[in-house]
Amino acid sequence: MIESWVINDDSPVPVSSEVVLEALRARIDRGQRETWLASSSGRVLAFVTNTERAMVMLLEEEGDPGEHAVDPEAEGSSDGFVLSNEQDDEYPDEDTVPIGEAFRLVEHIVGTGSWPTNARWVGDR
Repeated sequence: MIESWVINDDSPVPVSSEVVLEALRARIDRGQRETWLASSSGRVLAFVTNTERAMVMLLEEEGDPGEHAVDPEAEGSSDGFVLSNEQDDEYPDEDTVPIGEAFRLVEHIVGTGSWPTNARWVGDR
């Protein structure tokens, strides 16, 4: 079975790897910096951005600590990660990636179901 993904609070129509970035950009343009995608197999993909960097998390199921993309050489921290409940989070830059890399990761995961082979990520389990 091929895994399909939907944006949790949008249409129940699946998003493909070809359109997921357009959907993320449109949400960011509307001020929605937090996006959760659910897969047909029960997995969850989270994307939270401050428009410069993003946290990308892949969970096996809701409640799973999962795994997240990292930028081990990054220093400092960034704020402005505004969640849907208006909470403004700050994360160490090593636990987020530049927005372009985040888009690449989300597109690949939605298209293939896994991290790109050259992605840097850590398990949080």
